[in-house]
Amino acid sequence: MDQPIQFHATTILAVRRNGQTAVAGDGQVTLGNTVMKSRARKVRRIYDGRILCGFAGAAADAFALFDRLEARVQEFHGNLLRAAVEVAKDWRLDKYLRRLEAMLVAADRDHLLLLSGTGEIIEPDDDILAIGSGGPYALAAARALRAHTELSAKEIAQEAMRIAAGLCIYTNEELIIETLE
Repeated sequence: MDQPIQFHATTILAVRRNGQTAVAGDGQVTLGNTVMKSRARKVRRIYDGRILCGFAGAAADAFALFDRLEARVQEFHGNLLRAAVEVAKDWRLDKYLRRLEAMLVAADRDHLLLLSGTGEIIEPDDDILAIGSGGPYALAAARALRAHTELSAKEIAQEAMRIAAGLCIYTNEELIIETLE
């Protein structure tokens, strides 16, 4: 039986350091062994620019979850943690959402959160999160840069994403980096 063609769509990295939060995403979307798009925008601002989100996984699923998070953030007047909890509840209880194959990273001034594909919410111990096919490479690079340099969150995110792009065939150097101060 033929295996279905799968989209490999991203590397997302979030770093918080010295009051600055940066969320970076590459632009590559791959279908099978073909690059379909080089400049996809997988990092977005919501709630008047006060919350940063990055998404990975099946593109339509990621957009569905992103839209749901954005609606919940509006409903709870910018309270990211409360909105994330409600999205996680929805994710676990709704039969349609349980089949979505996507993950979200969301950050505001107080929180850096991963909304996992199982409906969990994870807040990292070290203020660094990474998801997607190149996520492990970006995470390792960001941790090393944070431990051994004085780079800003944005500079760490940029350099770590470049390192990931050099290792992961599903990650490119067409980066979108958004920051919060």
